[in-house]
Amino acid sequence: MTSNRAITLNVVALYALAAVLATAFGAQFILGELPCPLCLLQRIMFALLAIGPILNIRYGPRPSHYALSLLAAIVGAVVATRQVLLHIVPGDAGYGTALFGYHFYTLALMAFVAAIALISLVLLFDHQFAPQPVPRTAGIFATVAVGLIIFLTAGNFASALLECGFKACVDDPVVYELLKR
Repeated sequence: MTSNRAITLNVVALYALAAVLATAFGAQFILGELPCPLCLLQRIMFALLAIGPILNIRYGPRPSHYALSLLAAIVGAVVATRQVLLHIVPGDAGYGTALFGYHFYTLALMAFVAAIALISLVLLFDHQFAPQPVPRTAGIFATVAVGLIIFLTAGNFASALLECGFKACVDDPVVYELLKR
């Protein structure tokens, strides 16, 4: 795999991560479901997962950039596994609305495991790490992807601040703490 092809895959990964964060926002605002603390941690891990692709787009593919994303995916998988295990008891209805028959935390676990597998697979292609004589420019498609991730991450931060205020988030949130009177 060439460096340019790797960068293209990183841009596609950013759009996939943006779709995940946008879907979480959709559940929050359209369905009126406030994210629990573990859900907020999973969103943070999806945002941190985007750091590797952003660095790869800006500076070219490097194993250390992929390692940052790999670490975020591992931590995200641990957090999502914790939430799945909390609701694995027979008769537990789970937390929040299900999508495609799975709750968002289960889908997040599948996404983090897929990210771990895909990052590991991409790391097998050493040619992408070869020095490039000509500086690459990201292009508008990549710039929009990075901007979208930054926008969604800032929106998630603002939403979490409104939901939790300046203290620990409640386990089962029903109101935005900073907006209640």
